[in-house]
Amino acid sequence: MGIEAAIVMIAFVIVAAALAFVVLNMGFSTTQKAKMAVVSSQTEASSALEIAGKVTGIGFPASGVLNATIIPIKVASGGDAVNLSPTLTDIKYYSNTVRYDNIYSSKCLLTSATYGNVTGAFNAAVSATCIDKAPISGAATPGAPTHTQAMIYWDVAGGVPLNGILSEGQHANVAIAYQSSDRPSALDNIKAEIIVPTGSALTIERQVPSVTTNIVDLG
Repeated sequence: MGIEAAIVMIAFVIVAAALAFVVLNMGFSTTQKAKMAVVSSQTEASSALEIAGKVTGIGFPASGVLNATIIPIKVASGGDAVNLSPTLTDIKYYSNTVRYDNIYSSKCLLTSATYGNVTGAFNAAVSATCIDKAPISGAATPGAPTHTQAMIYWDVAGGVPLNGILSEGQHANVAIAYQSSDRPSALDNIKAEIIVPTGSALTIERQVPSVTTNIVDLG
């Protein structure tokens, strides 16, 4: 009887141990999935990009309007590299009078070189047929473009990008060139949204001050 009781007890212990292992394993699996869900949610909710300095306008004082807006951007602190390819990224633009769902095309990602000034970048955009005219003094083909268009170019920080991927330590610039009828004037509100593959969109909103100089500080 003692031996039979011992055998039964051993069997119960083995079954209990197996059940305990299954329960613990399920608990660990659930915890891991919950952790992954939290991390994923944080990644999607946090912004992948941030403004890297002052937003600048290219002014046309004679008419009191902006010909273009330049927005410096970089990867948010602690964030991963961001692919700014037009196939994955959209740029929306709104003002008091117009609304565009996407003003960023495949010809407007300038990755063949870095540019020390916006004039060189606009000239490259004309060469790439992103825009037909460059709205800045000193350009090779000056004038307002036929369509309001956004382009992205890299400055000298961090070197030439790889396939439009903005990495930590690099600075890129979003330049919006306005067609004649879309040029914002004093007290107009302008808003751009850069929608990237991961993370929340970067929203930039400014009110245009009086345009009395060629370079306008938009803050």
